[in-house]
Amino acid sequence: MGLLSLAIWTPIIFGVVLLAMGREDQVRTVRWVALGGAVISLLVTLPLYVLFDNSTAAMQFGELSSWIDRFNINYRLGVDGISLWFVLLTAFINVIVVIASWEVITKRVNQYMGAFMILSGLMIGVFCALDGMLFYVFFEATLIPMYLIIGIWGGPNKIYASFKFFLYTLLGSLLMLVALIYLYVASGGSFDLLTWHRLPLEGSTQTLLFFAFLAAFAVKVPMWPVHTWLPDVHVEAPTGGSAVLAAIMLKLGAYGFLRFSLPIAPDASHEWAGLMIGLSLVAVVYVGLVTMVQKDMKKLVAYSSVAHMGFVTLGFFLFNGLGVSGGIVQMIAHGFVSAAMFLCIGVLYDRMHSREIAAYGGVVNTMPKFAAFALLFSMANCGLPGTAGFVGEWMVILAAVSVNFWVGMAAASALIFGAAYSLWMFKRVYLGPVVNEQVKHLTDINTREFFFLSLLAIAVLYMGVYPKPFTDVMDVSVTELLKHVAQSKLP
Repeated sequence: MGLLSLAIWTPIIFGVVLLAMGREDQVRTVRWVALGGAVISLLVTLPLYVLFDNSTAAMQFGELSSWIDRFNINYRLGVDGISLWFVLLTAFINVIVVIASWEVITKRVNQYMGAFMILSGLMIGVFCALDGMLFYVFFEATLIPMYLIIGIWGGPNKIYASFKFFLYTLLGSLLMLVALIYLYVASGGSFDLLTWHRLPLEGSTQTLLFFAFLAAFAVKVPMWPVHTWLPDVHVEAPTGGSAVLAAIMLKLGAYGFLRFSLPIAPDASHEWAGLMIGLSLVAVVYVGLVTMVQKDMKKLVAYSSVAHMGFVTLGFFLFNGLGVSGGIVQMIAHGFVSAAMFLCIGVLYDRMHSREIAAYGGVVNTMPKFAAFALLFSMANCGLPGTAGFVGEWMVILAAVSVNFWVGMAAASALIFGAAYSLWMFKRVYLGPVVNEQVKHLTDINTREFFFLSLLAIAVLYMGVYPKPFTDVMDVSVTELLKHVAQSKLP
């Protein structure tokens, strides 16, 4: 079995084992099996980074075996500098979520942990798939465990939220399926993604394909105006579900633009770049303003995710190296920061069972260690230099200014809005005198909580201070992608 297959199937196999461990007296064992599975799943991804060759844009660690012969559908895997970090990020966040859920989840623990393990493997599959139908299967299959995580362990309106999540993302993906079938026919019966990248296409065909892919990926990112499902889902999802949704699942859509929209329909991508930049700026500016008036902590962070992901799509459609690299760096950074933000909210919710900002105040007086972590992650969320949140946004703003000063100016305003909503929330929740009895009796974070927050803090600071390892991996692949997109595919 190849390294990529190991990365995909190790967590899925552990997930199936966990689902089989159903007895109530096995809860302690279930938790340790889940943690062991998550750590092993992370360890099997590390050789991908160690053995990765930064000097080539070719797909590495390739695997190919026949799957459905009749339709020429293959189990084809590979990663390049664009996808490598997302495989490692997914495995890392899975470990964090298992540790964070250790004491919080008390019902159906085996199913909860199993769902996350299977989800982790499926998401890694999306980042590794080089066959169009294999990509689609992994892309859609991720909906099932997340739907169950929200629908079973979520809040009071969990059924509504899980249905909204499922329907929004499924409807968008159906148009993508039509596009995949068209490309299969047009390429003479091949689902090979790299063959599609070289396929000449008429301008009108490219436009239709571009919008079919846009329907699927824009909902997943989510871009404005199809972002309305995200706040509802985040509010109802359990803490671990919110962390994985923000850290990884939103990236599946943005990744789709790099693998499908840009290389398959480059002419249409250039033609409609103005629309994409416009929608991205609306997400950055308008949604940033919407974020400032939220009263629920989870909703505030959910809306801020939409604004931050606006930077990603903006960077991709500027068509320069700094912009695309900045967008990818922003995706990785947002993975660390958004997971940390939601897990911090989870720490408070576990103690007080309220997400309302007004229910808190003066938390720093009773939870000083925790408040220090919360301050770091809030600063990273608003793009403080020296944290992961700054690097990608700064790269995208520089790229935007080089293309159009006013686009860069509008994008830079996000740093002001980010500081406003992140620090205002921190002020109201953590600073000042203790305003109610519940806050007065809060206990500071325990060793387990300190451990997983420390891991995220190290990641946020390391990436902020020294982003070179992240950018070195992607540079050659991004350059190759931009060369490809710069060439017309009109016959």
